[in-house]
Amino acid sequence: MNAPQEHRRGTGLDVEAARRLVQGRHSDPFALLGPHEEKGGKVVRAFAPGALAVSVLSGPGGEGLPGRRVDDCDGLFEIALDPAAKTAGPDTYCLHIDWPAGDSAAPDAAPLRQVTEDAYAFGPLLGELDLHLIAEGNHRELGRCLGAHVMQIQGIEGVRFAVWAPNATRVSVVGDFNSWDGRRHPMRRRVEAGVWELFVPRLATGSRYKYELLGPMGETLPLKADPIALQTECPPATASVVSPPREFVWTDEAWMQGRAAHHAPSAPMSTYEVHAGSWLRNMEEGGRSLDWHELAERLIPYARGLGFTHLEFLPIMEHPFGGSWGYQPLSQFAPSARFGTPEGFAGFVDRCHAAGLGVILDWVPAHFPTDAHGLAQFDGTALYEHADPKEGFHQDWNTLIFNLGRNEVVGFLIASALEWIEHFHVDGLRVDAVASMLYRDYSRQPGEWVPNIHGGRENLESVAFLKKLNTTLAERCPGVLVIAEESTAWPGVSAPVEEGGLGFTHKWNMGWMHDTLRYMEHDPVHRRHHHHDMSFGLIYAFSERFVLPISHDEVVHGKGSLLGKMSGDDWQRRANLRAYLGFMWAHPGKKLLFMGCEFGETREWNHDASPQWDLLDDPRHRGVQRLVRDLNVLYSSAPALHQRDTKAEGFAWLIGDDAAQSVFAFARYGEDGAPPVVVLCNLTPLARSAYRVGLPGAGRWREVLNTDAGVYGGSNVGNGGGVRTEPVACHGQEHSAVLSLPPLATVFLQWEA
Repeated sequence: MNAPQEHRRGTGLDVEAARRLVQGRHSDPFALLGPHEEKGGKVVRAFAPGALAVSVLSGPGGEGLPGRRVDDCDGLFEIALDPAAKTAGPDTYCLHIDWPAGDSAAPDAAPLRQVTEDAYAFGPLLGELDLHLIAEGNHRELGRCLGAHVMQIQGIEGVRFAVWAPNATRVSVVGDFNSWDGRRHPMRRRVEAGVWELFVPRLATGSRYKYELLGPMGETLPLKADPIALQTECPPATASVVSPPREFVWTDEAWMQGRAAHHAPSAPMSTYEVHAGSWLRNMEEGGRSLDWHELAERLIPYARGLGFTHLEFLPIMEHPFGGSWGYQPLSQFAPSARFGTPEGFAGFVDRCHAAGLGVILDWVPAHFPTDAHGLAQFDGTALYEHADPKEGFHQDWNTLIFNLGRNEVVGFLIASALEWIEHFHVDGLRVDAVASMLYRDYSRQPGEWVPNIHGGRENLESVAFLKKLNTTLAERCPGVLVIAEESTAWPGVSAPVEEGGLGFTHKWNMGWMHDTLRYMEHDPVHRRHHHHDMSFGLIYAFSERFVLPISHDEVVHGKGSLLGKMSGDDWQRRANLRAYLGFMWAHPGKKLLFMGCEFGETREWNHDASPQWDLLDDPRHRGVQRLVRDLNVLYSSAPALHQRDTKAEGFAWLIGDDAAQSVFAFARYGEDGAPPVVVLCNLTPLARSAYRVGLPGAGRWREVLNTDAGVYGGSNVGNGGGVRTEPVACHGQEHSAVLSLPPLATVFLQWEA
């Protein structure tokens, strides 16, 4: 029954405000709901649309006080308290809510009773410092502050929700726990930071939820996933999930203490790039992807067995469309549910560290997809993105561009980076699409872009963001890798911020990749005319700290496989591939190789299928795989091949101008006392005997690796294990030796004196 009219007036209830609440249009639910001292006495109001009855149990052993319905406000109940009682708090009363038994219940079934503390009996949740730091863009623990967190407040178990939506007129948390009804759990607005918050008592981990928002004009927006969700449903489902507290027990203390040494510029770094969803599909179960536990069992020993020092994953942040390979993420704080739980991912990283493998994640701060449940027009305005499509819409990828001129967006992204590094112990981030961030006219025609405040094309806000990101990571996480995918001539990408650089630890050498692959595609008859493609990279090799990337981008979208790029017949293509890999591992710069390339996959990568693992039944493909392993072993064990990667004195040409015979020779030097290594490449199918080469040291030079060896599938032309020098000056050296250069091969010689 409805409460008498005089009851409603007696409590001082604002009728119009109550009606707005019932309609889901009230922006301050705490002004009406929960406990209140009013003219007519002490009152608790609860809003439970569809409930049969609501009562209050006040204090331990207290009697139930029935609620009375408010006229014309369906679902709004008032409960008058004992005037002598202290003002009720969350620990002094519970709500008893009786719900209909449901359509399938017997006609005389008893109501379903819900017992809970009152969400509207709790005071403000986030502290003033939290709100201040959020507004400044300097809150580095957003993953612990915003989002959904299981906790105790005043002794009550529940989940605290908080979300940034400054232009919304009402925000509610919705989920299975309230029948996805946005009227039932509207949140408190903290105006000073544009944050909305609510504590929902007795809610447990695993609960699905989203936010329902009304925009600036009161319009109802599509339900939004939590931007700071720590866990999500498995796509194609799109809800956020209340995650258990992150209390993973790490066992990688020794790795973490030694990480900075592993990542020093002088240390070897050979990275195996992996798409977690397709590295090895379980065909017995419909071709499903492996979970993190299964990947730990199979991928870690495989990568370590091949001598790689790091794994790099295409983005594993939750993303709605699998065909984006993770490069259109929406949950920047949550590992994709496709591969298991966040704890499962933490366990994978822990096991990598136990095996001596570092973990790098691709990370995307440049843009995000337009999916309605995501960040786009999050509160009814261009909140995370630029409002002007000339700044905010990426034409190439049909995505939205983060507004890096906004403090809160900068803070959101830096906190995301820290989430992976500090809370998941990830060892580095490869920052995607940096070139698109640096230039306002990236991939745009005249008239399609907005100049900066000085009239230039540089994106000053992005530059400031990248410097702040790298400075923050360097201060908080010494030794962590931050690698830029940057394809332009922007100076100082890997130079320190204090020296005017962007502060990355490394930069992908896209120019080297394009030049050398273009060379290898030419028939050897024509290579003499393109000799510079292999040597040009050494002109700028020490201007940045480079990674040499043969990534997924080179084996998709009609580009074919790495093996398929090589010229010649079947034997020559394999020999070219082996020679190219040898040249890559000998060249200054850290190494990166995409999965499948390590055994000469014959088709381009397909994210819906595994690499062609069956090819390893063929000894020719096993030979390529063995070569990659031996290159990694040599690279890590020979200081000359890695110690001076970033120093010009670590490299010297011996033969850089023999274009007529397509022969290259160069020396690599380590620190004092390390034996030098000389590398020779013959990139024609003609074996060359009696080829004299000047060598930087008298005595014996051992042939430590030859890509033409029979065990790799080659023709076994070589130098009988090594050569001795003669006191014959050649190529600027006082001593030289006569060598046999195998066809389409790279040979490594190490000085033994």
